[in-house]
Amino acid sequence: MSTIRTDVPARLDRLPWARWHWMIVIGLGTVWVLDGLEVTIVGNLSGRLSEQGSGLHITQSQVTGFGAAIYVLGACCGALFFGWLTDRFGRKKLFMVTLAVYLLGTAMTAFSFDPWWFFLFRFVTGAGIGGEYAAINSAIDELIPARHRGRIDLIINGTYWAGAAFGALLTVPILTQLPVGWGWRVAFGMGVVLGLVILLVRRHVPESPRWLFIHGRGDEAEALVRGVEEEIGGSLEPVDKTIEIHQRKQIGFGTIAKTLITKYPKRATLGFSLFIGQAFLYNAITFGYAQILQTFFKVPSGSTGYYFAVIAVGNLAGPLLLAHLFDSIGRKVMITGTYVLSGVLLLGTAWLFSAGTLNAVTMTACWCVVLFFASAGASSAYLTVSEIFPMETRALAIAFFYAIGTAAGGIAGPLIFSELVGSGKVSDTVVAFVIGAAVMIAGGLVEAFLGVKAERMSLEDIATPLTAST
Repeated sequence: MSTIRTDVPARLDRLPWARWHWMIVIGLGTVWVLDGLEVTIVGNLSGRLSEQGSGLHITQSQVTGFGAAIYVLGACCGALFFGWLTDRFGRKKLFMVTLAVYLLGTAMTAFSFDPWWFFLFRFVTGAGIGGEYAAINSAIDELIPARHRGRIDLIINGTYWAGAAFGALLTVPILTQLPVGWGWRVAFGMGVVLGLVILLVRRHVPESPRWLFIHGRGDEAEALVRGVEEEIGGSLEPVDKTIEIHQRKQIGFGTIAKTLITKYPKRATLGFSLFIGQAFLYNAITFGYAQILQTFFKVPSGSTGYYFAVIAVGNLAGPLLLAHLFDSIGRKVMITGTYVLSGVLLLGTAWLFSAGTLNAVTMTACWCVVLFFASAGASSAYLTVSEIFPMETRALAIAFFYAIGTAAGGIAGPLIFSELVGSGKVSDTVVAFVIGAAVMIAGGLVEAFLGVKAERMSLEDIATPLTAST
């Protein structure tokens, strides 16, 4: 392979915001709507799935415990496998493949006739979603201009909660109007329909020019960027910043792993801490929220969706309203602040709950405030690991930290918290909240010491590509 000098990164970063960028946001960002839809539907339908006549001999704790854990395990495995393929074969191929895997898993879940079948295809669905995280975040960061990267990444990750709100409201008529045996199947079918619509839009999203020029396809990268510049039109300032790259068809897994662990150990520690923190806090609340409302506040199973829709709105509002501050005030201050503040607020919620001063409405209001800040912080975890490592490792880095952090918080979390909440004791649920809050605060403190100031900086300046000439 040859050595080239290119100004493609600088030209991508100087582009004004245009319709082309909206196509990327809509085509790629909508995947989080699917993830939010999936998790919320299962959480809200957990009670209905366990009822006689559902077609599945399964308990509510199995759905919210093992079912949630197997979904997250699938997401972790899918992230690692598809993340590696994304760095090797390109962003575009993989974000099409991973969406197809999601569609298969969700469709087959709707046809579940036994718990083992349900769990198997929850794993497959999770694998598709996990692969999406790696492929999509890497593509978004490489296509969005540096000055907008932080807010766009946070807002897109935050759209998970638009799907969660939709899923929560969708389950209300399903639980109250449709027969037990097939209402939940309709809910999963809705996920398939939404995924097919996204698939049609996504066909028009281009490959990352940054990936193209590194992998020996510099002419394609040049043509793509030139086409975008011509489409936008107007007067664009010339760029004088270039980078020299030794083009390579592929980069070995060993080289990537060595780079993550030995060259950037502090950044690796940061990535682990952020992912584990947000996974534990969210699992402490979201995987058992319906069970908490039903057990302690006697909320009917058909009405829990309304409460979760409120929580989802709070989660969506956090990234929407705070995202611009991550580009202006800066990553380090905002990530530390959102992590620590959300943890402290959850501790306060645990104290009020233990004192018996909350009802279903005020408990939901407390969760809403906690997750307003936590949502912005959790979204910034994905932003952080997608921009602080070299271009050639980006998708796998996202996958690696997502898998390790989420496995710790997302597999162990549901198993621990479902047992605590399932006991029906206030003191056990308080313990679940305290665990989630403490780990979240710890993640924020790690950010305070090891955080990277990446706001408004080119990806190549934050972490020099492995293939760059020195």
